[in-house]
Order: sequence, then C-alpha cells, then structure tokens
Amino acid sequence: MDALERDFYEERRRTWRRSAFWRGFFVAFALLLILMFVVGFSSARIDFARDHVARYQVDGFIGDSAERDALLKELAETDAARAVIVRINSPGGTTAGAEALYASIRHIAEEKPVVAVLSEVAASGGYIAAAATDHIVTRGSTLTGSIGVIMEYPDVTGVLDRLGIEWETYRSSPLKAEPSPLRQTSEAAREVSEAMIADTFLWFRDLVGERRELSGPSLDEAANGAVFTGRVALDMGLVDEIGGETEALVWLESQRNGVADLPVVDWAVPEEDPLIPSILGSLGSTDGILGEISLLRVPKLYSIGP
Repeated sequence: MDALERDFYEERRRTWRRSAFWRGFFVAFALLLILMFVVGFSSARIDFARDHVARYQVDGFIGDSAERDALLKELAETDAARAVIVRINSPGGTTAGAEALYASIRHIAEEKPVVAVLSEVAASGGYIAAAATDHIVTRGSTLTGSIGVIMEYPDVTGVLDRLGIEWETYRSSPLKAEPSPLRQTSEAAREVSEAMIADTFLWFRDLVGERRELSGPSLDEAANGAVFTGRVALDMGLVDEIGGETEALVWLESQRNGVADLPVVDWAVPEEDPLIPSILGSLGSTDGILGEISLLRVPKLYSIGP
C-alpha cells in the first residue's frame, strides 16, 4: 500500500471516529432528555397522587375562565387533595368572573376543608373568592373589603365634536348598545345601568351577609364600598384571624386530623403557549383583538377595588 492509499484510509478512519462520537453524543443527549421527562412526570404524578394539601393561587384580575373552573372541579373531586389553601392577591375583576370563581370554591368546600390566605390585596372580587372559603386568614396590613360594584366607560363625544366627526348609529331600539362612549347617555339608559348595578350589588351584599353572618348596621358598614386593613376587617367580622399560611394549616388541622403533616402541592392552570400561538389564537377569536374593540361599545360590570 503506497503512501497515498494510507493517507486515504487514515482520513476515513478519522472521519468515522468523529461521526461515531457525535452519533453517540446525540443518542446520549436524547436519552438524558427522555430520562428527565420520565422522572419529572413521575414525580409530578406522585405529588398529585399521594395525600397532600392543595394550594391554589388567585392572582390579579379575576375574569371568567373555563380552564380555571375545570381545574377547581378536578381539585374538588381528587381524594388525594385532603384540604385546600386558596391564596389571594387580587383587586377584583368582573362580577361574572368572581361569581364563577365563588361557585367553584364552594363546590370544593362541600368536599373538603378550604381556607383563604389573603396577601397584599384581596378586595371586591378578591374578597368574594375569600368569602367562598370557610375560614379567612389575613395579614394585618392586607387591603380587603371594597364590597361594591362599579361600571365605567369614557365619554368621547366632546372630542368628536371638536374634531368635527359625526357618528351614525342605526338601532332596533333606543336602549340597544347603551350606554356608549360615542353618545350622551339618555335618562332611560342611565336608569337601566343603575338597575344593573343595584341588582349586582344586592347579590354581593347578601353573599357577604350570608357567608360572614352579618346583618343590619354591621352589614351596612362592611358593604359601604370602602377598603379596610386586615386588622379593621377582623374587628368587622369580615375575616377570622391575622396570620399567614402557618395559621391556615393549623385551622385545617382542626378540621381534618393529619393534614398539617402533609406536603403542600401547588395546583395551577398550565401557562399559555409561547407568543406566536397566542397571537394566532387571538386573531381567530372574538375575545382577542376584536374583543378589545368591542369594549368601546359594551361596558362590563366590574367589582374592582380598591
């Protein structure tokens, strides 16, 4: 074999060794990923399959959510979740969203003990969520209460007049799509809006009275729309004690022996997909980009505070 042939075969051996190394590397990497997935999936299944205290977080704006309601229904029906802590840090949201959340938490409370732990803010719709539980623990400086309903929308008629823009509307009746920021609110439309606010507030007020066993002047004071600190809320009967999750676990133990020694496992709705799928989903949904436009003509009832 001459020198040229030796060089040729030597180069082929080096090439084969390099390709074998990279093949082995990628196979090992793939196996490692599979192993990590299996271990993570198995540990997650173990956490949810064994007895535990479930923790559910209510954060930010409260709206209607089918995914949230489905998760809480599963939580109510999961025997391994022996008790539930609902941590709340929310200024409120829509009345319909808060009502749905209230119903879901009450369904859980029919099956197992449920306690609320209030964080920085648990007002209005956030307080509705707390009232759905059977025991409320709050920090002394937590902002809570704000028992009331509000509906707001801008009036841009002055701006349109200054710009010389006229807005033409054809409706089946004078109350259709009222109130609107694009025209002055008529007295009839104002009466309809005030009736909606009054009806929703009565529901909110009665809910607080029933859940917290308040009536008469005590309920009137609590339901005046004001925001209270946790300490004041305790004196008013809106919450049960000052503290945090430690105190919540003590109360749960008093309701069901042995739960204080169980691990606390977070239950949460899976996060949305990355940005691009979210944008594509919005483009195909009336709750996405088009839904934002509809806010200009369809005011929503909010129970927001403070």
